Amino acid sequence: MIVPLLVLIAVYSCKKKEQDPFAISKNRIGLLTSTTPVKALDSIYALDSIVRLEANDKGIRTSNEIEIYSKRGTKLLILEPRAGIAADVTIKRIQLVDPRFKTETGFSVASTFAEVKAQYPISKINNTLSTAVIFIDSIGAYFTIDKEELPDEFKYSADAKIELDRIPDAATIKHLWIQWEEE
Repeated sequence: MIVPLLVLIAVYSCKKKEQDPFAISKNRIGLLTSTTPVKALDSIYALDSIVRLEANDKGIRTSNEIEIYSKRGTKLLILEPRAGIAADVTIKRIQLVDPRFKTETGFSVASTFAEVKAQYPISKINNTLSTAVIFIDSIGAYFTIDKEELPDEFKYSADAKIELDRIPDAATIKHLWIQWEEE
């Protein structure tokens, strides 16, 4: 009686924990890792839709982005492979579109600026024509906040230095990316 119970416990404890398809962690986003080759996308997202940008009418590809949609048609991710055409090329950058993708602390595209700065150190803020680009080096992420959510002094200038304390806590994320370093 004890032996079968011990065998059952051993089998259960050895069983690999299933990966959360929406979890973000260091060098992992859902089922993707920083070493996942692009050729593996068809098997990873076999139940979803993969859209590769087609060549234009002159046969020239204008982008190498790959969009991933759920089986219900919701856009999940936009992947940008590293340069090259080799079969084992990996993913360089991922735009997280679906708010279900979250870190352990709950950081996602649906987070407010207050939530982000409470969880992660901000590494740098760049000012562009229409957005503030905010970098979080500790997780290899960067995101944008629309300038419409910033004080007036930043809305019409790409030269003004945007300080951390000048971004409203309620500002929302417009776009969120994770960028992986080449291994």
